[in-house]
Amino acid sequence: MKLIPAIDLMKGKCVRLLKGNFNKSKEFDKTPAEQAVEWEKQGATSIHIVDLDAAKTGNPINDKSIKEISERINIPIQIGGGIRSEERIRQLFSYGIEKVIMGTSAIENKAMVEDLTEKFPGKIIIGIDSIKGKVSTRGWLKQSNVLAKELIKDYSRLNIASFIITDIDTDGTLNGPNEQLIEEILLNTTIPVIASGGVGSISDLLSLIKYENIGLEGVIVGKALYERKFTINEANKALSSERLFNVINKNNGIA
Repeated sequence: MKLIPAIDLMKGKCVRLLKGNFNKSKEFDKTPAEQAVEWEKQGATSIHIVDLDAAKTGNPINDKSIKEISERINIPIQIGGGIRSEERIRQLFSYGIEKVIMGTSAIENKAMVEDLTEKFPGKIIIGIDSIKGKVSTRGWLKQSNVLAKELIKDYSRLNIASFIITDIDTDGTLNGPNEQLIEEILLNTTIPVIASGGVGSISDLLSLIKYENIGLEGVIVGKALYERKFTINEANKALSSERLFNVINKNNGIA
């Protein structure tokens, strides 16, 4: 399980939303590229980008920032937001993006998503944004009646890289992740899962280590890093120490 820092883009700026509300956004000082460089220096092994404008409108107005980030860092980038066509995917790959995240299309155009996972095996992540267990689309502005766990089951048969599950009710709150949702998702797929939403402390991260052995691949963190609740380096050290502690206890027969 790795920590993956998030860069949410709106009008070329780094922002964070509270519970997915576009009217409750906070801008941060660094440019997106400067922030990505900082995350890499702190020890990030990959970067998560969301183009909020594209997610909301389908209009990719942040490509300049996306290209600048890709040009300035040497670690893999995964990106989501308004990715609803093969043409857009190829365009993002041409910028040096490693993996793309499809969310709205997973609900609205399953046939296209299935086709694209065949054309780009292992390069597509299915992003599932959930409110009370049901999937939201269009940048969290539209609520569906589809259960997140059922969508997970459906797409687990495809050659995708991973799932990202975001709990909108906790996103941006720093009040801790929704462990019940994370565990439910993990128990319904053998595909790696990345969790997002609610992490506000190193303790929150450590509470999720127990899910590593059933497929939790990473945890996306945004606001807690921007507000300096902890650094990536501090988190990486704590995660390594916790794993070592667990291994020692296991070897000593301690449950």
